[in-house]
Amino acid sequence: MQVIAYVAPRMADSWGLAPASFAQAFAAGPLGLAAGAFLVSPIADRIGRKPVIIGSTLLFGLFALLTAGAQTLGQLVALRFLTGIGLGAAMPNIIALTGEYAPRRLRGTLITLMFGGLPLGSAIGGFISHWLMAAHDWQAVFLLGGVLPLLLVLLLLWLLPESPGLVASLGRPTSRIASILRQIDPTADVDLFIKAKRHERVQTPRRLTVTRLFGDGRAPVTLLLWLIYFANLLAMYFLVNWLPTLLREAGLPLSMAILSTATLNFGGAAGGVALGWLIDRYSPLKMLGWSYAIAILAIAGLAFAGFHLVVVIAAAIIAGFTMVGAQTGCHVITTLAYPAPIRATGLGWALGVGRLGAIVGPLIGGTLLAAAWQPHSIILAATVPTAIALSAILLLARFLPAR
Repeated sequence: MQVIAYVAPRMADSWGLAPASFAQAFAAGPLGLAAGAFLVSPIADRIGRKPVIIGSTLLFGLFALLTAGAQTLGQLVALRFLTGIGLGAAMPNIIALTGEYAPRRLRGTLITLMFGGLPLGSAIGGFISHWLMAAHDWQAVFLLGGVLPLLLVLLLLWLLPESPGLVASLGRPTSRIASILRQIDPTADVDLFIKAKRHERVQTPRRLTVTRLFGDGRAPVTLLLWLIYFANLLAMYFLVNWLPTLLREAGLPLSMAILSTATLNFGGAAGGVALGWLIDRYSPLKMLGWSYAIAILAIAGLAFAGFHLVVVIAAAIIAGFTMVGAQTGCHVITTLAYPAPIRATGLGWALGVGRLGAIVGPLIGGTLLAAAWQPHSIILAATVPTAIALSAILLLARFLPAR
């Protein structure tokens, strides 16, 4: 999804377009992510996580592969949107599934470790995209990004487990539930587990599930979580999509601009794992608050680093460590905020609202670039949504129990 940022400068040169014209292509992916999270991911709460994850992976792999054949900006926008739908439907359910298998004392670590695959994949994409474009042009990047998910589908069909709690609550055969539970805990009381999960299901309305996100005193938590996701993803996609272009406009070679953005994502992968470990040991909200505060300073450093490549890379790593790490930390809090029958819906809507920010971010960047703002001023603008996320975290601390 994010590799479009690395290839956009090359595509702009190849198609004879101004860099600012790619704002629509940058925004199309997050728009698809929002549609997938809002409309498709909640289906898993009714039919199971595994079929939705597999179908979604097949979808985003197929359309990523087809993106290699795009010949116009309009085609690129459409294919980015369709790719986003698949990824947007998969993400809330892989978070929910990991949270449902993880013991509570390790939930933060395991969710952030799992979700660290997203920035890690983007970082690897950045490291290899320059080589791929030099050897085979930009199409090769999308070919690789499409083939790998399609191969992954075969592994998912074979190895991906289903949520035991969801299987029980949906009234599936007892033998299937027992076989899953025995792999987790051979001493588990299967009948008691099934009874508890089916009772939980009965207590949750089968329709209008999204309204449950505001019931039982959850309205302030839900709204603040949505604001945090929106602001954080706005800042993230603002930077991830435009940073290679902005650094090249500032005078850095394209290879160095791509490397700097890749290190931001690499820092995000490391930050997600580190923050998950910290969340399991200290207050989740305090850890997120410190992350956003440090991110503001890192973005400012990135804006004023100039041609000092070491400073640019260091600031990019810290910004990724804190911003992307905080995003994965938000998934842990969201998982804990909602019960299992509405967990995928809660995560899906939080990510969906966040994707609206991810749509707005690239469009703002394109507008500022078209308005002839200086590159350092455009980068510095990312501190504003980050400060909003920090303020929302401080307010959220009033409504969630301290740990």
